[in-house]
Amino acid sequence: MNINCLIIDDEPLAIQVLESYLKEFSNVEVVGVFSNPIDALPAFKRPDVDVVFMDINMPRMNGLEFLRNLSSHPLIIITTAYREYAIESYELEVLDYLVKPIPFNRFLKSFNKLNARLLQSKGLKQVGDFDQDPHIFLKVDKKLIKIFLSEILYIESLKDYIKLHSREGTFISHKSLSSISEELPAENFIRVHKSYTIAIDKVKSIEGNLIEIADKKIPIGRNYVKYAKERILKDKGNFLTE
Repeated sequence: MNINCLIIDDEPLAIQVLESYLKEFSNVEVVGVFSNPIDALPAFKRPDVDVVFMDINMPRMNGLEFLRNLSSHPLIIITTAYREYAIESYELEVLDYLVKPIPFNRFLKSFNKLNARLLQSKGLKQVGDFDQDPHIFLKVDKKLIKIFLSEILYIESLKDYIKLHSREGTFISHKSLSSISEELPAENFIRVHKSYTIAIDKVKSIEGNLIEIADKKIPIGRNYVKYAKERILKDKGNFLTE
């Protein structure tokens, strides 16, 4: 799945940072760069634009004021140096709110959220074409690894790191379990313990408060038992087609 994006920002350095981050993904194309939202308006109407990375304080018109005056628009990710507009932005249904300077790990989380939303909106929930297979990117050492959601078995917390177990192997990344869990579709993954998030369709059995996935017995935390068992037992196998 290719992703077309616009960048609207009046700071050349901020634009350079976003462009350098986006170049890490082979399926992303920047189709327009603008210093203010008024000049970007014609590009907003292009049907092939998927997402706009937009600053707030810009010449000619504030980014949020601009959004309020639109009847429809592509997905929006705010990129700003100001934290105080976050609540107002989410009321305008922006996808994410990134505060400058934007660390790459935080940008990656936002990109994975974007990828999941686009897959959902375009109905790409089943495995088909290689490029349409739902996935996330995980930073392992200095490399971005594409992880297909259908391959994930479970993820465990290692303090400031996570260890993702998949059919392709295991991957360790410097991020929290809460962070990676937020990037995964809630209908397919569930947190069952403070240290574990699992793929619901990979559960082989439940015995007491232990879940079996592959050759691993994963505990269900006391605070997760009721909800986790209900979700797993009600699962109808509507995950990605095997």
